[in-house]
This record gives sequence, structure tokens and C-alpha cells, in this order.
Amino acid sequence: MGEIVSLDEDISLDSTRARFTNLLKRHQQLTDRLTRDSDKTIFDRLSKEFEAARASQSQEVCLDGEEWSDGLLATLRERVHMEADRKDSGNAGFAPVSHPEERIAYRVGNKVIYCLEGARIGIQYETSFAGETYEIYHCVLESKSFLEKMNVLEHTIPFFLPLRDLENDHLSSNAKKFIDDVGDLLHAYVDRREQVRVIKELYGNQIRELYHSLPYHMVEFAIDDCDCKVVVSLRYGNIMCELPTKVRVLAWPMHQLKRQCTSPRVSKLASQAIPVRLSFAEDALRIQSLPEAYAEIVVNMPQEIEQIFL
Repeated sequence: MGEIVSLDEDISLDSTRARFTNLLKRHQQLTDRLTRDSDKTIFDRLSKEFEAARASQSQEVCLDGEEWSDGLLATLRERVHMEADRKDSGNAGFAPVSHPEERIAYRVGNKVIYCLEGARIGIQYETSFAGETYEIYHCVLESKSFLEKMNVLEHTIPFFLPLRDLENDHLSSNAKKFIDDVGDLLHAYVDRREQVRVIKELYGNQIRELYHSLPYHMVEFAIDDCDCKVVVSLRYGNIMCELPTKVRVLAWPMHQLKRQCTSPRVSKLASQAIPVRLSFAEDALRIQSLPEAYAEIVVNMPQEIEQIFL
């Protein structure tokens, strides 16, 4: 059953629309920034370098459980620094010790870790949704020496995701957690984005006023599928999650109900245009992906609306 929402709550559609309009403007500005030549150059260069690293590897080792650890990262760091030092020594008259047959890549879930030239470690992130592969992102870590902390040298991760926050919080103290969290961050972003894309493709004729933030951690849209106005608002307090942490679904009284119903109580309720929270819809959105929850909501909407107002 629904819950009558207090008029004191901030449910102004105009203020919501203004907020998301500003977000869309910022989205366009930041999208333009992404298309600059310098950003494209970094993306093309890293893509080629990682492809060359993949082609030159002699083996790809799949890691699972405790095999993926900070100890392995420490070994990789030592290896890339020793190889860089040997190359420098090779330039002074010694033969460099860097053979293609010794190159090993490590796969951990959706991540592939490479030892790159110049004492760098490269992580390639492969994203997917519903079994289909989507973008590949890259992140390159470096340190001046084996004993100094690593930092992010360059990357192709979307600028609106909090990569620097993760770097400051974890990279110097727990590099494994940093690498894993970046993978979770990218997976969740692509998952949320594709959920929105799917409902636009499947139910575009029923959805209007669709707004979202750049990382898709704020999504809002209206459903125009019955004789009432329904507004869905989703907030993802944890940006590394695919399901929302805060959900609100509001329904405004049906116009037909106001015209057809002779009950003074229901007619008065409709005329006041006070929105009602649809608890059944909110529950569905909390535990299911957006396309699955939407399909369930529109099927049950007429009966639930009728129960609430009658």
C-alpha cells in the first residue's frame, strides 16, 4: 500500500527539473572536454602499448583467491624495477635481460595486469553487461624506486569517476585494494549506464523527463503509462554498487478517478494533488535491476494505484 507524502517534503518538480537540467549542461561540457586531442592521444597510445604487451607475453596466468595478493604486486614491482635497471646497465655495455619468453600477464577476474617498460605496471579493465563486453579501460602505475610508493601515472578511466580519491585512500597502503576497487567502480558505472539504456530502448514510449548524472549515480524519470503521473527517483549512495541505496516513487492522483468516482473523500484527495509513495515499486527497485523492476512495476501499477486511492 502507498504512503501519503507530506507537503512539507521537497518534492518540487520544478526544482528537480532545474537540477538535472544543470547536470545535463555540465555533462555536455565535460563530454566536449573528453573529445580533446590530448585525451584521444592518451587513449590511442595506451591502447597500442597494452596491445603490444599482450602480444609479447609468453603466458597469461589466471589468479584466484589468495593467489591475488599484495605479495604478488610487490614481486611485480621488484621485477619491473630490476628490468629497468638492467636495461640501463645494458646501455652502458651490458646485455639487457628482458626476453619476450619471460613476460607473464596475470588475469584476475575482469582485470589483466602487465609489466610495462620503464618500471611501470599496467592494469587493463574489461567491462561487461548481461554477458556482453563493453569498454576496456587502462591504468598505469609507477614508482621512482621499489621502496617508494606507487602513483597513477596515466589512465583512460572516465574523469567523473573518483579515481584520485581511491588513489589517495588506498594506493600507498593497499595497492591490491586500489586495483580491485577501480575494477568495481568501472563495472558498477557501466552496469548502471546500461540499465538506463535498456529501459530507454524497451520502454522509451512510456518514459519521459529522463535525467541522470554523469556517473549514473542519480537517475530520475517519469512514467506515462497510466492515468496518473509517476516519478521515479534513484540515488546510489555507494558509487560502486549496481542497485540504488535510496529510492522514491511518487504518484499523483489519477484524473479519471477524480472524474468518475462519486466518493467525496476520494474526490477531495484527487483535487488536492498530493503525491503518494508507491512502496511496492520502491521495494522492486531496491532488489532488482532497473529493467526487471520497471517491467514488474508497470504490470502491477494499475491494481496498486486503484487500491491506494480507493
